[in-house]
Amino acid sequence: MEDNIRDNPNPPKRSEIKLGDAVWIIEKENYGTNNYKQGIVKDILTSRPSHPRGIKVRLTDGSVGRVQWVMKD
Repeated sequence: MEDNIRDNPNPPKRSEIKLGDAVWIIEKENYGTNNYKQGIVKDILTSRPSHPRGIKVRLTDGSVGRVQWVMKD
């Protein structure tokens, strides 16, 4: 698989993501595209401190994807 040049090259670490945070994720079927999805973190699914593609989360709408950016106030 070719490296994805569109996703965030430095996605946030697990310690930077909290339940209830507003985030942008990329779902697996959308890797390599600009089809990001915005939502609120319901569950953090990745147990490791970091992941090269981003920490996997479940949003409040049930979507699962890897966090590319955390939205800050």
